[in-house]
Amino acid sequence: MVTQERGRRPGLRLTARGAIALVFVCTLLAQAAASSTVVGLVFCVACLAGVLLVQPRELLSLVVTPPLVFFVATLISALIGAFGAPSLVQALGVGLFTDLSAGAPWLFAGSALVLGVAWFRGLTESVSELRAELRANRAAAAAAGGRGRRSGAEAPVYAPEPEGYFEPRVYGSTREQEKD
Repeated sequence: MVTQERGRRPGLRLTARGAIALVFVCTLLAQAAASSTVVGLVFCVACLAGVLLVQPRELLSLVVTPPLVFFVATLISALIGAFGAPSLVQALGVGLFTDLSAGAPWLFAGSALVLGVAWFRGLTESVSELRAELRANRAAAAAAGGRGRRSGAEAPVYAPEPEGYFEPRVYGSTREQEKD
């Protein structure tokens, strides 16, 4: 019998990519087969399932993606629907505009649902961890770049490449050097 760590719930946990893929596939399949109301309901249910199944440390990545996922699924659906029309560009534009207009309330509902559930699952801790990580990176860059360079808020946040980075180096010794 496998024992569970203390404080962890057993069950399925998805990465942010897995939850995003779940929402995308469900939305795309619903758009291919149903009306805008069914598409909206499927999108909201998939968003809820995604936010409930995602690992808590990846909530921040999931919270920002529902609008993009909905748009891409709608774009693919409209593109497929536009094939065979006399004017592909016109059919795509009208189809995309119509589908996005009809799905806007569902898009807002799904996004709000993800944000609300994520907030209670620990989104604030994820944001705090990200801020602390960014501060630590900024402080490390300021400490490393403090030699004759700008310091404080003007210090670059990136770490420059080491000297000779693009120069070839030979590691080890040749066989003749080993014999000596």
